[in-house]
Order: sequence, then structure tokens, then C-alpha cells
Amino acid sequence: MRIDERDVMFSRMARKEGTEAYKDYYKTREEKQRIDDEISMMPGLCAEGTATYDPVNSPMIMSAFEFLGDIKHLAPGPDLNNRVCPGTPETFTKRIKGLAGYYGSVLCGITGCDEDYYYSHRGRDDDSYGEIVEPKHTSTIVFAVEMDKEAIDTAPQLPEALAVVKGYVDTAIIGMMLTYYIKSLGYDARNHMDGNYLLVLPLAAKAAGLGDIGRHGILVTEQFGSRVRLGAVTTNMPLIVDEPSEFNITEFCRICGKCAKTCPAKAISSEDQTEINGVMRWQIIQEECYRKWRVLGTDCGICISSCPFSSNIPEKLINDYKKDSKNAGEIIRLHEQKYKIRPFNKEKPEWMK
Repeated sequence: MRIDERDVMFSRMARKEGTEAYKDYYKTREEKQRIDDEISMMPGLCAEGTATYDPVNSPMIMSAFEFLGDIKHLAPGPDLNNRVCPGTPETFTKRIKGLAGYYGSVLCGITGCDEDYYYSHRGRDDDSYGEIVEPKHTSTIVFAVEMDKEAIDTAPQLPEALAVVKGYVDTAIIGMMLTYYIKSLGYDARNHMDGNYLLVLPLAAKAAGLGDIGRHGILVTEQFGSRVRLGAVTTNMPLIVDEPSEFNITEFCRICGKCAKTCPAKAISSEDQTEINGVMRWQIIQEECYRKWRVLGTDCGICISSCPFSSNIPEKLINDYKKDSKNAGEIIRLHEQKYKIRPFNKEKPEWMK
């Protein structure tokens, strides 16, 4: 079953009382209205009154989101070049992955445009609220940028939030450059960036071979754990599709559970997976997760930092785990030996002090 973007917490927080979108959404979701109205009354992210507010540093995060909001209308890219550049899928794939890497991606994979990882309806903005999402492309290019480990390990402090928003900016720019490039060659393309997604990026990333989805609902990669931000471009350019990754995180997450233990909102399940819409998986309590963000003033990030794979696991241990999931215990043991429950960096970068 496809996810309705109107039900995503960020969309719900975009609804303004008295608007048609607000009335339409809550007329059939009264149980969510009370919770959402209550959270909406709390101080916003990075706002005065939150636990991490700093009058000089907090605006660094929100100014970046403001920039992203100003450019998100560019996601469809420029007008299409009417002259199609001939080329093979092999050539185009090499160029696309190379260009993404040149602009800063550390991982890049290609999958199809399976409607299962597209939203069913749009919900972030009132002007597109309720629009049915109809996939029109044949390929999805998914890429990831690495987030700085020292900054992420300050979670839930402001350097963590700055690393996250930098990831959103970086992936937005990579997506824009790929979109503009592809359209200049005569093929249609669309960037999927913060505030203007048509698809659920972790699902597409898993299909494209970048990693697997963990207990915390976030993509876990072999190389960087959850310390990545994702971007995607969909296109009808002929490309070579990658196989899903052989990296399966399920058994590791079942044994580990560090994200559930350290989650200050208790929003991550400590139980086994359950069947949700026909799929065995974990599901976070998004309302409690986001409520904690509004208390902290940042997007928290403790679950990202606490994941052992976010702490540069040696390749041999990863390969041992991939061969036999029973080797998960050795990764967890070494992680606890070094960090106990989770890494924590108490220091801001010198330039933020």
C-alpha cells in the first residue's frame, strides 16, 4: 500500500487552521487533529523556548531550510531540449554516477520507478495538497551524501541539526545538477528534494542497492550507517538498473536495538517486526518523535548516532555479518567497548563557540 504524503508529520504541521486543506484533512482524521493542534502550539524547530536555542547559531539551520524552500519549485528542471542526444545505457549510467560523485555523493544507485515507493497523494503544500501522484518515468537515480560523524555525534545539539540540513542542501544541489544535465540531453527528469518529494526515498534507496531500512525507519548503509542524507532524480533516460543490496539489516537490528534504547521520545519500537500493510517491518511513532524535536529545537538525531554502523565499522566485520548474521554480536560488542551505549561528542566546532 502506497504512503499518503498528507499523513506524514511534516505535511500535517504545514496545515494551517481555517484553510481548506486543514478542513479537508481533519474532517476524517479527528484523532490526529488534537495531537497536531497541540504540537503546533509548541515552539518551532530552532526557535526561542526550545532546549537548544541559540540566537546566533540556531538561524544557521532555519536559513538553510528557507533557502531550500525558495528553490524547491525548480525541482522539475528547465524546459526540455527538443533534440535527444544519442547514447547507450552504459554511457549514460557512467556519466550520471560520475557526475553525482563529482558533486559530492558517496553512494549512487539506479532502480526502476515502482509505484510502491511513490506517495499516493501530495501533502506538503496547500497548492498541491491532495494531488494524485502518477509515476511517469522509467528510472530512479538515488544518491547519498555523508553527514559529518563528529557533528552527528553531538546529537541532539545544534551541530547535528546543521549537519542534517547541510545534507539536504547538498542532495538538493546534486539532484538539480543531474536534472538540468539530463534535460539538456533531451530526456525528461525531475529532482526530488526536501519539501518537494514525490517518492519515499528510503524505499527507493533500498531498491537501488544503497542499503536496508533499520528499526528506526531510516536507511542503513554498509559504509556510513545512517549518517547519510538521500536525494533522487527520476527520468526516462535509458539507464542500467542496479540490484538491491545483499546487505540485510533486519537480524542485526533485532539483536541490537540501540536506537530504541536511546530514543528520548520512546518512539522506536523495542519489539519484533509486525505486519503493516502486508509488509513485515518496524514503524516509529512519528507524532512522539516530532514532538521531541519541538522540545529540543533540533531534529534530535540520537538514533542516527547510536547505530553501530554509523561509527565506521571495519569492512571485515561487515563482510562477516553479511556471510552469517550471527556475527552481529561481535560488531555490537566492539561498539559498546568503544562507546558504551552510544558515541557522544560534547564539543561544538570551534567556529560555533
